[in-house]
Amino acid sequence: MWRRMRARHGLRAAGASGAAALAALAIGACGEASKDTDLVAGKQLFVKNCGACHTLSRAGTKGTTGPNLDAAFAQSLKDGLQRDGIRGAVAEQIAHPRAGSLMPAGLVKGGDAQDVAAYVATSVAKPGQDAGLLASAVKQAGTGKPIAAKNGVLDIPTDPGGQLAYVTKQATARAGKVTVESKNASSIPHDIVIDGKGDGAVVANGGVSKFTATFKPGTYTYYCSVDGHRQAGMQGKLVVK
Repeated sequence: MWRRMRARHGLRAAGASGAAALAALAIGACGEASKDTDLVAGKQLFVKNCGACHTLSRAGTKGTTGPNLDAAFAQSLKDGLQRDGIRGAVAEQIAHPRAGSLMPAGLVKGGDAQDVAAYVATSVAKPGQDAGLLASAVKQAGTGKPIAAKNGVLDIPTDPGGQLAYVTKQATARAGKVTVESKNASSIPHDIVIDGKGDGAVVANGGVSKFTATFKPGTYTYYCSVDGHRQAGMQGKLVVK
């Protein structure tokens, strides 16, 4: 039932009117958030809890279920909106999502919510990349070593931190019957699919998506079929020899 559903942890996609409303809220909320925030923790929490649904270039996230945050605030910043205003607006949205939003209220709370809001406000629509401690705050997902099938089982876990990636983009197996499985330790729903071979169930919170198929030598693409996940780069190559 979850297949190709939108992830439940993001804001609904917003058009120009939604971005304008958010900007208006930001102006009214300016200065409400505490200045005593941890940007490193904010980046880590954002990637884990929000990155599957939102694009934020400096955080390296490419979610498409919710608004692209860089695009949503770019014009408002040009028009003079201050980043303190964005911080207040983001904190308000976390605590009280708009009616009909896919994001649950209080996805992160208290100081964590303030940290996320501060990081988003500092980073949104800003060219370049994070530096210093922020640059290494989140390990880039999908950069693990190739995984080889063992005893007919190919286990390709998803990123445990909730990023839209498997732990590796490369896998190998011998020709014949192979069980392809992917454990998902995060709360973001994922599955694993190889066209023409099988599609595992969408799972979360420790569930395992899996299927069994017979493979001939060749190269295959495995990917997550949940809306927006493959488009964000959640896929890899399986080489069968």
